Formats: sequence, structure tokens, C-alpha cells
Amino acid sequence: MTRKQWRKQAAGCPAMFIDIDYAQVKKYNQNAYGDYFSSKRVPGRVIAVLSDGLGSGIKANILSCMTAIMLLKFIDAGADIKKACEIIMNSLPVCKVRKISYATFSALDCRDDGETHIVEEGNPQFIWIRDGQVLETMPQIVPSETFSKRKMQLYDLKLMDGDRLVFCSDGVTQSGLGSPELRLGLRRDGLIDFVLKKIAVKPDISSRELSKTVVNFAQNTEIDRKAQDDISAVSIYCREPRKSIVFTGPPYHNGQDGKYAALFKEFTGKKAVCGGTTSNILARELNTPVNIKVSFTSGSLPPPMEMEGADLVTEGILTLTRALEYLESPEVVVNEDAAGQLVRFFLESDCIDFWVGAKLNQAHYDPSLPVEIEIRKNVIKKISKLLEEKYIKKVSLQYI
Repeated sequence: MTRKQWRKQAAGCPAMFIDIDYAQVKKYNQNAYGDYFSSKRVPGRVIAVLSDGLGSGIKANILSCMTAIMLLKFIDAGADIKKACEIIMNSLPVCKVRKISYATFSALDCRDDGETHIVEEGNPQFIWIRDGQVLETMPQIVPSETFSKRKMQLYDLKLMDGDRLVFCSDGVTQSGLGSPELRLGLRRDGLIDFVLKKIAVKPDISSRELSKTVVNFAQNTEIDRKAQDDISAVSIYCREPRKSIVFTGPPYHNGQDGKYAALFKEFTGKKAVCGGTTSNILARELNTPVNIKVSFTSGSLPPPMEMEGADLVTEGILTLTRALEYLESPEVVVNEDAAGQLVRFFLESDCIDFWVGAKLNQAHYDPSLPVEIEIRKNVIKKISKLLEEKYIKKVSLQYI
């Protein structure tokens, strides 16, 4: 493989990245979320659904989960978003007691070029922000064929670099309802005011942080901070992608060491190196030293190292395995050890290229090592899958 081909394979990130994330809080005294969010990054686009199940607790969780997953699968299978949403809208039963739908939903199909289709049925209207201003657009109204009082709104947008979208369940817009300060609840106007102020203070705030901030704000408006409904927020941010590359493991052929180092040097973006042998190869080829952070306390893991041109240098399989454990946990807590720093590196990236050396490391077969430590390739595959499916990152994997 030529150096040009290597660079081309490592440059698969779109010009505009769709950063999407969400946050949730359960209704006070409930053990399950009544809202459900599901999303998927497929080639060239991001699809997502936020559903609010009737009531709260287990029943609402089942209804919202069923609605969101079915709708996402329809769209992912190639169904037109309007047609898919019509099928769900016309199929959802009405509660015999409360006379309302078993679930409401907001569905999104956003392409890398900004072409976006949104369908809402029963959820609060989304917020579209550009240059600190809220943009409003008229929807196409599609009535239900089976329920006279049910209809959905279809929006066609063209998003641009810097645009933001915010979706939420009515647990956000109705938060604080009945309190002395917000007798009618936060409402959409109150949410808009809060989000605009937050963006003005921190223009580059990530979707992950913004959605958490919205949910925390909504919960804080409730009396005694006890959520009276499930509170969910989804944030989307169109921006220049944050590119990163991870080198781990020596190349299968020693003759590739020079190309390996050249790719590392020429890459424009954040760089991480995982592995003592890997860092030594790069240090030798680039004629730069690798120094251990002696003052750094990394718990049971070897401490991170420093090397010119690298944003993070860690030990290999032990650190990767621990990072995998952190990513698999339901609530990601970014610890300050080497694996926690690696997880933060992943979460702060959008497009992540893994370059995995194929040479076998006999140390990984040492029977004295803990049984939970897996071979490097398997760990990287699991990390890549998690980053794509759970954290909606764009990941490429190359073996050399």
C-alpha cells in the first residue's frame, strides 16, 4: 500500500459532522424511563427517534421502546420517513381510559450534506437554531387515516454548518408546572430562552453537554427537584468534524514501520498511541523521545506517557481492556487513570481511525495474565462497535 492510499483510507470523515446525543431523567419514584431514544449512524446519514410512552414507569417504557425501535428499523430498512411514521401513527392504539395515544414520537433523518426530514406526532415542536437565532418553518400536516384527532407534522430542512436542533419530551416543556415561578410550566418559549443563553455563553458546547444541561435545568425547575414526568432532551449540532487517530500494535512487516510513522506525523487531528512497542516504533522512526509521567497516579494501570506530536500515549492491552469496561458501563464515568483519559479522547472525537498492527505480541498469550484480558484485535473491534452504536461515532478500522 502506498503512503497516498494510507492517507486516503484514514480520511473518511464528512465535511460536516452531525453530532447527536441525548440525556434523560426518570419520573420521581419510578424505576424505568417512560421515554425512549434510539439512533443510528448509517453511511451518509443519521437517523433517530425520541418516543414518549403513555404515563410513566414500566408500561410507558415498553410502549416508547416499541415505538422508537420499530420506527428506527423501518427507516433504516429504506422506508421513506413519512411513510414509516404514517404506519406507526395509524397503528398506535388509544388508551381506553385516558383517550390518548399509547405513545408520541419525533423522528429524524439527517444526511451529511444537511438535507433533513423531521416528523413529529404529539411531542413538543423541535427548536432550530442558526447564528443565535431561532428559525421557524411551516410543516406539512398529515392527518391519520384511522384516528380523527391524530395528525403528524412533516418538516423538510437544509441544515448548515453551525446549526443546532433540540428535541424534547413534554417532561421538559411542562417542567415546573404549578410552581410559584412557572405556574404554566417552562413551555417552549422558556426552553428557547435557556438554550440561546447557554449557547451564547459557550458557542461550541457539544450535543452531549447541551442535552444534559437542558435536562438538569428542567429538573431544577420542579418543586424539590422531583421530576413529575420523564424528562428527555436530544441535541444535534452540525459542525466541522473532530478527527482523531489511534495507533496500536506494531505492523505485521517491519518494513512498514516508516510508513506507519509517516502517517502518524502527517495526520491532522488528535492522535493517540496505545502500546509500549507501538510508541517505541514511532519514537525511533520520528527520532523523538517517549517519557513516562512519573508524577501521574494511574491506579492499577501503567501511567500514561508523553511524546511530541501525540495527544495521548498509554500502555496497550491493559489500558484498552479497561477503557472497554468504562465504555460498556450504563453511565460513563471518566476516571483520571490512563483508560479514563483514553475514553475522554474517544468521547471528544467524532471520526476515529484505528490503525491496528497485525504482528502478534507473545506477551498477550502469557497464562499468568488475567483471563479477562483479550487479544488486542478483539478489544479494538468491541470498542469500535460500541463507539458506533452507543456513542454514534464514525469509526474506521485498518489492519497493517
